[in-house]
Amino acid sequence: MTRMIERWFPSAEVSANSEKGWGSGNSEISLFMWFAKRPTAQAKAATICSLLPWPDDAEEQTRLQNLVREAMTGRYAAWNELQAEIAKTNPEGATTLDPFSGRGMIPLESARLGVQASAVDYSPIAVLASHLLTSAPFEDWSEEPELPFGEERDHLLMSRTDRLLGDLESLFAEIQTRHAAAMSDVYPRHNGALPWGYLWSVTIPCQECHHRFPLIGSYELMPARGDRGAVSFYIDADRATGTWEAVVTPGKPTRTPTLTNAVVNGKKVAGKSAICVFCNHVHRLAVHRRLLDEGQGQDALILAADIDVKSQKTFRQPTDAEREAVAAADRALAAEPAFSPFLPAIPDEGIAPGNNNIIGPSIYGAKTYGDFMVTRQTLSYVRLARIINELGDELTAAGMSRDYVRALTGYATAVVVKKLRRSTRGARFQSSGGARVGDLFVNEGSITFSHDFFEAGIGDGPGTWKSIADNVLTACRNLFADLRGAPASVQRGTATALPFPPRTFTAVVTDPPYDQMIAYADASDLFYTWAKRCLHNTWPELAITADPHGCQDKSQEIIVKRVRGEAPDEHRTREHYDTLIADAFTQMRQVVRDDGVVTIVFGHGEPEVWQRLLHSIERAGLVMTGSWPANTESGGQQGKANIETTLTMACRPAPAGRPAGRKGAVEAEIKTEIKQRYPNWERWGLAPADMLMAAAGPAMEVVGRYSEVLDAKGEPVDIYTFLPLARAAVQEAMAVEVNRQPLAAFDARTRFALWWIRLYGRQVQAKSELRWQALASSLDLASVRNLVADADKGVRFITSREYSGKVDGDSASIDVALALAAASGEGLQAMGHVLAASERGVDDTYLWSTVQFLADRLPDNDPDSIAFTRVLRTRPGIGSAAEAAAASVLESARRQQEQDAQLRLH
Repeated sequence: MTRMIERWFPSAEVSANSEKGWGSGNSEISLFMWFAKRPTAQAKAATICSLLPWPDDAEEQTRLQNLVREAMTGRYAAWNELQAEIAKTNPEGATTLDPFSGRGMIPLESARLGVQASAVDYSPIAVLASHLLTSAPFEDWSEEPELPFGEERDHLLMSRTDRLLGDLESLFAEIQTRHAAAMSDVYPRHNGALPWGYLWSVTIPCQECHHRFPLIGSYELMPARGDRGAVSFYIDADRATGTWEAVVTPGKPTRTPTLTNAVVNGKKVAGKSAICVFCNHVHRLAVHRRLLDEGQGQDALILAADIDVKSQKTFRQPTDAEREAVAAADRALAAEPAFSPFLPAIPDEGIAPGNNNIIGPSIYGAKTYGDFMVTRQTLSYVRLARIINELGDELTAAGMSRDYVRALTGYATAVVVKKLRRSTRGARFQSSGGARVGDLFVNEGSITFSHDFFEAGIGDGPGTWKSIADNVLTACRNLFADLRGAPASVQRGTATALPFPPRTFTAVVTDPPYDQMIAYADASDLFYTWAKRCLHNTWPELAITADPHGCQDKSQEIIVKRVRGEAPDEHRTREHYDTLIADAFTQMRQVVRDDGVVTIVFGHGEPEVWQRLLHSIERAGLVMTGSWPANTESGGQQGKANIETTLTMACRPAPAGRPAGRKGAVEAEIKTEIKQRYPNWERWGLAPADMLMAAAGPAMEVVGRYSEVLDAKGEPVDIYTFLPLARAAVQEAMAVEVNRQPLAAFDARTRFALWWIRLYGRQVQAKSELRWQALASSLDLASVRNLVADADKGVRFITSREYSGKVDGDSASIDVALALAAASGEGLQAMGHVLAASERGVDDTYLWSTVQFLADRLPDNDPDSIAFTRVLRTRPGIGSAAEAAAASVLESARRQQEQDAQLRLH
């Protein structure tokens, strides 16, 4: 049976719904902190199209396409119709697997359809996240006993999701009450109210005057807004006593903060320097970083922040009672007992070597995950963890089932994990947006460090338990509304050893790790250290790890680890990744049914990464049978790379008994296949750039018909060779004409340039796209680099002003055209010299077709559009000027010959 995803995919609808609304996945990601969000629109489309058939009848094809398009209009759109179609196609019962489930975005869509879904992930934190999203909400908890606290509810009048939501509201409120009581002795009230929080800074000893001073990156507290003026502060220092204090003042900052870009001897110092407030001595980045790494940094309380009765944020110096409370917290934490003989109160899990680019605090002296906070924050989390464990015991004693207790305490831990993002040394105070607490993640995979940071208290306001808990409850209300489906089965495991019999699943739909994009385990170890403390009674398996540092096990993690610094034992190399991802694909091939598909969602711009991915798919005994692009990431940064477009690829187990193929014949088949599919792509509205990516599917399908492909010498041909060919075949299938001339008739360099302008105009593209286009044009990258130049972290086609080539009789048409446009502002004579130097005339079809194409394709407000139009309008005059220039050159040559002859006579 051919599956829909092998012939059609709602690329336009996925792209349209991935940025916002139901299809963005924004509600789902609000539940739990994890990485590499997969838009629900893409997950839903990939799941549906992997389960539905592609019938032979054209009318039936259209009917199913329309059904899928309707399904893409909402979270549960066309739900009954989809269920019926999936059941009809899969009478034995549809089943899906995601062996890289992460937070569970893909299995969630199977669960919502009522399809039996299995989810596997290597990270215990991901397993917890996936359980809370894909399993617990779909269970029926209506028979569970009442909570032993909170208001009584009439459960007979509540739906199953209302019951769970109501219990979570009561649970979170109880945790808030107990935690506030447990921490009241170290968070004193001010004027009868609990402060919002406190601004802290690390201090270092000045290497000149030896006084300690704080490292602060900004003195702004509140910008001017409406009728409210700006508020700032500064550090007032007394050198005689070696003391300093923070002074809050109205207006914008008027003094330079102590952590800033410095100028020494007229030269800007690299990085942020620390400027002593006592003697103005400049401590370069390497110096103050070294001082912190040596343990010479000390935390200092800078300011207190309140929220008044009008919900306005105000700032002041801490009181004596508040400073004493900090000291009391130090003493209290030292007295906190361990959670178990193997789980101390303060996390001692170590940061592995080589993690400087992932775990920012490790550059500044942090050795363990217990070094991420000031003492009072650590005490707060220790007591939060104890309260969640105690409540788990109380819920169990009240007769609740083990599964429900695990669910409730799991959701409570989700709040803790989300709160961690706003409660470490990386959580800076941010004055924008009405004053808030920043995120410790600088992107989706790297934890930052800040010398000044904000500590949220136990009351209300951004970063507090109440604020984060309300955020999680809002996500739950959204996700639980109109909830339908069946719970997924979630378990921890490795994709290289799946615990399922052969031919179990109708479809494997997965979003595997992308090379060195994100170091999932390293980036989530902070969450892991606290989650296992919060759940050590109800989820005891979380604490089991073989990692020598006490963090998540990484021996079988399938990533390429980017390392900075010394990491002698790092095993997550490219060889490790390539071997294990091939093993994982092999496992997927074994557990999918004979008529099923393995659907892989993958996004990466680099041709080299695609080459390795295709080799892994090939090694696993899979062949690609469909490939569909969608703009799902909005250019968001994921770890190292920016991704905008991802491919949803269908693969099947390679048939047995395939013959060997010949390269020339395979190339012809690929061109034929793409030519046959092109009309449908055009009819379905795929943009040309999307067609280039979609071409990978039929190309790999053709290659997969053969056990191997051999060249004329009988040598095996790399499977990756055919991807650039597929892109070139799209260009050929489009039959692009330039002023009624086929694009294929132009010289290679001009053909590359015109095709690029046809696809992208002046838009900035990823550098990887330049490599793809050069490969498809059979050109060296260096030979076209002066046509497509660096711009805004990408590349774009140059302007005529940027053109610097020398025109002669061997120049390509694009070079002559650019030189003409560049000279157009200088008049006919200058353009005539260019045309004469090119040894072309006004009747050169390809040159003037090139100029016409560029004039038509570039926007009207583009300077080159005007220049090319000017060239076209003055074409006869340019010809006359060229003839005059050529005649002048001939006359000069004749005179030179005469002079040479006269010299020889003498």
